[in-house]
Amino acid sequence: MSCICGRLCYNSHDPAAYGKIKKKISSGYGLWNRPQERDFLKMRFNKKRKLSAAQTLAFGFALIIVTGALLLMLPISSKDGQPIGFLDALFTATSATCVTGLVVFDTYLQFTLFGQIVILTLIQIGGLGFMTFAILFSMVLRKKIGLRERAFLMEAVSADRLAGVVRLARRVLFGTLLIEGTGALLLSLRFCPMLGLERGVWYGVFHAVSAFCNAGFDLFGYQAPYQSLVGFESDPLVLLTIAGLIVVGGIGFVVWDDVVEHRLNIRRYTLHAKAVLFGTAMLLAGSTVLFYILEADASFAGMTAPQRLLAAFFQAVTPRTAGFNAVDLTQLSEGGALLTMLLMLVGAAPGSTGGGMKLTTVAVLMMAVSAHLRRRNDVDLFSRRIDPETVRKAFCNCTFYLSLMLSVSFVILAVQQEMLMKDVFFECISAIGTVGLSTGITRDLLPLSKALVLLLMYVGRVGSVTVFIAVSRKKTSKLRYPVEHIIIG
Repeated sequence: MSCICGRLCYNSHDPAAYGKIKKKISSGYGLWNRPQERDFLKMRFNKKRKLSAAQTLAFGFALIIVTGALLLMLPISSKDGQPIGFLDALFTATSATCVTGLVVFDTYLQFTLFGQIVILTLIQIGGLGFMTFAILFSMVLRKKIGLRERAFLMEAVSADRLAGVVRLARRVLFGTLLIEGTGALLLSLRFCPMLGLERGVWYGVFHAVSAFCNAGFDLFGYQAPYQSLVGFESDPLVLLTIAGLIVVGGIGFVVWDDVVEHRLNIRRYTLHAKAVLFGTAMLLAGSTVLFYILEADASFAGMTAPQRLLAAFFQAVTPRTAGFNAVDLTQLSEGGALLTMLLMLVGAAPGSTGGGMKLTTVAVLMMAVSAHLRRRNDVDLFSRRIDPETVRKAFCNCTFYLSLMLSVSFVILAVQQEMLMKDVFFECISAIGTVGLSTGITRDLLPLSKALVLLLMYVGRVGSVTVFIAVSRKKTSKLRYPVEHIIIG
């Protein structure tokens, strides 16, 4: 009888069935009082209900987004006292949690201090990851952090090993407070004389957190709606502080750990840290030069040489998932707009506050193509061989991102045929790259288009592979088909 009941429990997914069987066993045969039978039944049912790390991250982000949307719908969140629609609230909450920065309302003009605090909280949680905050509370409450929690945290910060992940989380939290505090102090030096002490400090804190988390939300709507940092295009203190916060937040927590651990001893850095730091430096340097040349007679027209260099550097930094803009994006040249879209596709580093396709994904793809052209079997980087599984994951990630972005773009163009293809592509790339830059079409999107852009932001932050694993069921098959060649090229 015990075996039969155990088998029934194993095949059942219904908790009610579990209770019925428990009742029958306890009343009829008293087997429930036996420890072995009880532990067996509990194990079977608990196993069915446990979520994987990928599912926890995907569903956790979704829960935070919905909670934030409900808070933003409250009358206390809007300056006019009228609650905004659910879709608009969900869009704003998704943009904040996924650290994107695309908005259907100007943050300053629409939301009260309460609404701004909700948005800032969502930005902070979305930037660092909710699992990091969960570990923080566990450490504060002196609770034991088990293997399951460590596995979730490893997935959240994109660590490659379980050992030392709690120490890494502790460094991330304290490092975040230090960096954001320093950025807020520097920004307050500029904002306090402009806005007063209290408002200046609040602006310093808000924009420091928004910049470090690569969110792109701003509170300068009192100057002009959807202003961003256009009024500070020649202010080195504001632009360099914001740019520094963006870069530090975008290189990733694992790279932080390497830099803190080994300091200037670059030879001891991991391959991941070397790839991220070298790739970031190359992209910033190359993009700055290109923007300086391309935008000289366009969006940088009328600037002096130092102002143009500052604007070019900031424009090279901000498409890396940040979303701030110091120039009017509608005035970008065709070459500048294309370069901006390419940078948005690359995105930040894995395990950072940013999203997108990720810098390391692009690096691995480029090295794989280079190895193929040189007729080499191995993909090498910095005198190290890259695991073939990593190469396959990079190709899968790139294909998924591009396919989803193009599919959404086609649907929006079909639904809203009056929009320009360049603007729609720019919007969709910005959404899936969690950048937040826009040519101004976000507010003109229809409900279906908003929902699709919302989906792009979510996938861009959580990760295409994580989302796919969360919604799919693992299927294993021992069947292998015969090999046959197909012509390529």
